[in-house]
Amino acid sequence: MAIRGLIWLAILFAIAVALATVGRFDAGQVLLVYPPYRVDVSLNLFVVGIVVAFLLLYALLRFARNIVTMPRRVAAYRARMRTEKAHSALRDAVSNLYAGRFSRAEKAARDSLIDEKNKGAAGLIAASAAHRLHEYARRDDWLTQVDDPDLQEARLMATADMRADGRDADGALTALTEMRSQGGRRIHAQQIALRAQQQLKNWSEVLKLVKTLEKREALHPAVAVRLRQLAAENLLRDRRHNADALLELWHALTPVERHSPRLADCAAELLIALDRPNEARKIVEEALGQSWDARLLRRYPDTAGNDALPLIQKAEAWRKERPEDGDLLFALGRLCLKQQLWGKAQSFLEAALKSANASDNEPLKIRSHRALARLHEELGDAGKAATHYRESALAMNVV
Repeated sequence: MAIRGLIWLAILFAIAVALATVGRFDAGQVLLVYPPYRVDVSLNLFVVGIVVAFLLLYALLRFARNIVTMPRRVAAYRARMRTEKAHSALRDAVSNLYAGRFSRAEKAARDSLIDEKNKGAAGLIAASAAHRLHEYARRDDWLTQVDDPDLQEARLMATADMRADGRDADGALTALTEMRSQGGRRIHAQQIALRAQQQLKNWSEVLKLVKTLEKREALHPAVAVRLRQLAAENLLRDRRHNADALLELWHALTPVERHSPRLADCAAELLIALDRPNEARKIVEEALGQSWDARLLRRYPDTAGNDALPLIQKAEAWRKERPEDGDLLFALGRLCLKQQLWGKAQSFLEAALKSANASDNEPLKIRSHRALARLHEELGDAGKAATHYRESALAMNVV
């Protein structure tokens, strides 16, 4: 600004010097006659007078224009102030929403409505704040105010997300369906749909969505595994009255899912209840071949049916590889009990009990004592049976 002022001052001095220089050589006169008056002035003075008159007239016209346009300029100024105030309130609403001050966020969003252009954004912010305050009726009122065509996809996504969060799964899926009808497909929409389908216990849809999200790397691998297992387990339990349908579903699962100890144990349990021990045995043996697991070993004797000898032979082969596995010894003891091989059963169960004591495995210790108690009951030794029942009760660490 200082440099600009100096430049203008230099220009004015240059003009003054030029006028003084030109005026020095000008001897002209201007004669103005208006009878009976007569005015005789120099040409320089006349030129200066015209310039001054022009400047005065220009200033007078500008002054008159400012007076005439003042109401309009005041109105424009007030409109600018209202717009700035509305924008400031909208910024405050966003800040308060993410700071967790939901009441303030909703109030600021309402204040920003003095500018009609903020209606859509303010409605979404206020709806989110009202949802966090569990004011669902007010939340829905705010969402209905979002009528901007460019914000309809955002409104539907927000509606689905908030309804799923509020355990309104049907409302969430309705909003997602409407959004898909308008051509919107998003990863976040599929994540919301996954939550809604979980709430509705639509496990087949849950399984499809988990696989889709996993392919798009939109789900943590550990979460994906857990959800796949949960969905598959519930689908298996839904078919607990039909062995053929259960087996059809089982074979439709991926190898990773079939080798899951949790799912294999669930399928074997259901098939045993449906009197299909052979299929249950195949499932358990296949899963054990991929993942050695204690729960599958506990389930294995239940798959013996009427003849436990093939299972004893299989378990004996496993024992060569894992001679000190307490759960395997316990499974062998139970299988020998089923086959009424009392001596071998006692030997395996006592070995399992010794392993449990060494590893401080409380559940195995309790199960071994109970199995030995039943063994002695079968042998007619009530005293030893009572001793093992007592030991199993004492082994329970009840807090």
